[in-house]
Amino acid sequence: MYDGDWQRAARAVRAEVIGDDGGRAAPPGDPVPREYQDYLTAMAWGVWARGGPLSTRDRSLLVLAMTAATGRMDEFRIHLRASVNAGVTDDEVNELLYQITAYCGAPAGTAARSAIREVRAAREGA
Repeated sequence: MYDGDWQRAARAVRAEVIGDDGGRAAPPGDPVPREYQDYLTAMAWGVWARGGPLSTRDRSLLVLAMTAATGRMDEFRIHLRASVNAGVTDDEVNELLYQITAYCGAPAGTAARSAIREVRAAREGA
């Protein structure tokens, strides 16, 4: 259903940033239908692939801010790990933390800071 140029472009951007193309089959026992996975990839990553004045780096920073603001820490961690592939530096993430805390509140900032420490510790331990 979500094949074609849009889906291919979305998968390519996802592969570039996250490291996979979103086209893998669901693991055994996963109740998420393939059609939903395709839809999610097309919507979430298709917006990255559409072009426009925002760079991949800009989009990465925005997704980090939005996932932190909405308390989506699992997604925040995924995008934080991948942010280096989008050209985001640790210093930029450190600065983003101030923006998150100022505009979304201490709980969002504190949760994001915990996730940042976790992700960086895992990266340094690898």
